[in-house]
Amino acid sequence: MDIEQFRKAGYQAIDRICDYFYSLEKRPVASQVQPGYLREALPDSAPEQGEEWDTIADDYQKLILPGITHWQHPSFFAYFPTASTFEGLLGDLYASSTSNPGFNWNSSPACTELEAVVMDWSAKLFGLGDHFLNSSEIGGGVIQTTASDSALVAIVAARSAYTKKHPGVKHEDLIIYTTTQTHSLGTKAALVLGLQCRALQVKAEDEFGLRGDTLKQAIEEDTKQGKHPFVIIATIGTTSSGAIDRLNEIGEVVKGSSLWVHVDAAWAGVTLSCPEFRDIAQLDYINKYGDSLCVNFHKWGLVNFDASAFWVRDRKLLTDALDITPEYLRTKHGDAGTVIDYRNWHLALGRRFRSLKIWFVLRSFGQEGFRNYIRKSVALNNYFVSLVKQSPSFSFVTKPSFALTVFRLTPQLHEGSKISPTQESLNDLNREFHNRTLTRPEILLTQTVIDGVFCIRFAVGAERTTKEHIDKAWALIQEEAEVALGIWAKKAVSVPN
Repeated sequence: MDIEQFRKAGYQAIDRICDYFYSLEKRPVASQVQPGYLREALPDSAPEQGEEWDTIADDYQKLILPGITHWQHPSFFAYFPTASTFEGLLGDLYASSTSNPGFNWNSSPACTELEAVVMDWSAKLFGLGDHFLNSSEIGGGVIQTTASDSALVAIVAARSAYTKKHPGVKHEDLIIYTTTQTHSLGTKAALVLGLQCRALQVKAEDEFGLRGDTLKQAIEEDTKQGKHPFVIIATIGTTSSGAIDRLNEIGEVVKGSSLWVHVDAAWAGVTLSCPEFRDIAQLDYINKYGDSLCVNFHKWGLVNFDASAFWVRDRKLLTDALDITPEYLRTKHGDAGTVIDYRNWHLALGRRFRSLKIWFVLRSFGQEGFRNYIRKSVALNNYFVSLVKQSPSFSFVTKPSFALTVFRLTPQLHEGSKISPTQESLNDLNREFHNRTLTRPEILLTQTVIDGVFCIRFAVGAERTTKEHIDKAWALIQEEAEVALGIWAKKAVSVPN
């Protein structure tokens, strides 16, 4: 493909992408294909001779789009939102056009310098302390791929810092602390690094947030057994329930110790942009106690996947753990310490030019536009919460969190009813209800289990979602709930005492 052929193909691609977004609401939210559909449609090997571009482009429309679940659909309420703005898309396009590995300043100065700038812009947008700024030359920010990578990097840095302070500690005695609500990234990091991971129990009465007393007790138990807890992953807005760990209490427990506090705010961290949410999201305690922080722009932050913002209080602890500089990577500026070489801030050598799309988004939306989008999502979730409150057939499993509601179907039984529901039977009811919603192409919800309770997650955040989509979702939820309750009641009555 030459330049002019690319120009023509590019125009066609933009036109088709625009048509896709125009048609998005009319498409099923989740893909309707069956496993193996694409292998059956494609040949066993790549073509021997090159094909015409129009044929390739048409096959994307015909074969690939049907297998896409549309996370940007206004009725996508599953998992968490994933951003897809046109500004971010254009940032990816421009970045791809100047593709380079970005492993040091020399490889493309703009890649390094723009990242340092937009990470400081973002830190200021979220109200982070000056010690997290790249311009401080003490701490700083870097763009990782995902929250899992951010956590892994934090744990590697924490391990390095701890073992330098405590030489002779056996690898197998090191412990990572998470909670029973922490994302799987903690367990996976332990698996990758060959470390122990202890999930601390959190309670419903604490809205599933980790309390300081629980952490203190775990530290005392483990140290008595000769173990060495060296990092705690505290979460602001857990994936399962939106829980918020008590950073004020955690910080007091670890104060003066060698325990690293990594704050995983992958989803809810963007709420820090709004002053009215900063107390709930514990900004003051992040600034006071957090050794590192992760916020995913690519979830609820308007920037296309992938873009995980990661800040560290002391950059030297990070680079001491990850700095590998063979002769062929040495540069005059790097040796002089006058530039950031971001390869030493993450696990890989090469990296993508991700800062460009964050720059485009923040300039196009502005801080005000960014905040308004977050506020709109929270307001829409609050509206959904009001609908759930008005219904006698539903109840909350835990307190709604920002733009996430976790709820379940709960039958209203009349006095003298022969049905005496157990938790197992109520879980069966909610599985039936959720499975019924999965058959509906107009909506997508996901499930979770909290303290043995099967429940439904409703996450707002797609940029195009409006009150009308919440109303349509609620009508569908009520419709399927009525059918599920009828099926459940018949089964419950038929079961002999």
